[in-house]
Amino acid sequence: SSVVTPVALAHDEFIPPNGSKPDRPLIILHGFFGSKRNWQSLAKAFMKDLGRPVYTLDLRNHGSSPHTRPMTYTHMASDVLNFCETRSLTKVSLLGHSMGGKVAMSLALNPNLPPGFLADLIVSDIAPVRASIAADTVRHIEAMERIEASGVSTRKEADAILAEYENDPSVRAFLLTNLDNTSRSSHLKFKVPLDILKEGRPHIESFPYAPGERIWEGHTLFVKGTRSSFINHKNIPFIRQCFPNTSLEELDTGHWVHAERPNEFKTLVTHFITP
Repeated sequence: SSVVTPVALAHDEFIPPNGSKPDRPLIILHGFFGSKRNWQSLAKAFMKDLGRPVYTLDLRNHGSSPHTRPMTYTHMASDVLNFCETRSLTKVSLLGHSMGGKVAMSLALNPNLPPGFLADLIVSDIAPVRASIAADTVRHIEAMERIEASGVSTRKEADAILAEYENDPSVRAFLLTNLDNTSRSSHLKFKVPLDILKEGRPHIESFPYAPGERIWEGHTLFVKGTRSSFINHKNIPFIRQCFPNTSLEELDTGHWVHAERPNEFKTLVTHFITP
């Protein structure tokens, strides 16, 4: 198999006042088109409640992290492992939402995972399955390409184009967090490499391991949004096959569990990782 070369990920860190022990940190991974910025207020709250260091990462081709091919879970998981090993982090609690949840699961199931490295795995609203490409994501990329090509210069104009592809204003606002505010050009551009994300899309919908091919027996929590179909009765057996030591909790939300019910989500996660 080819050697996977990791990239150095951009991150924010939230270190408790009483020091920065590398033991038992919480590491948070965002979803597709997300970034570490989405998790800022929750990360601060987790640090206070847990009294542990919290790191929010930008995955490759997202936020301020490097743009690079390929966009596979094996590569993204190796970026995260490299981030932790560079900082000598141990007994890590790893939390991922959506695509970030698949990165977290890929790391847990990776045969090269160092023993004792991962203490807790928390996966928010995604299952370890190979799915077909979501139509809305295809539309979103198309809309973003159109925004770049159209030469618009204001967020309002960008939002108007996006509205033809996406009705939900909160989803549009989320996608527009990817606009590049530092560009000197008067035409709006996105920080994320749309070409790489478009090409990587089949990998993102996929998953590196077949059901039952690999097992992680550690302490695992899945959080499902009640009104979301990303975790459903068909794929719960796969979850239990890969992660036999799983607790499954539900919150009354759509797919954006942590954004829709931040306090309940924080309580679930904090209770789960506090021994």
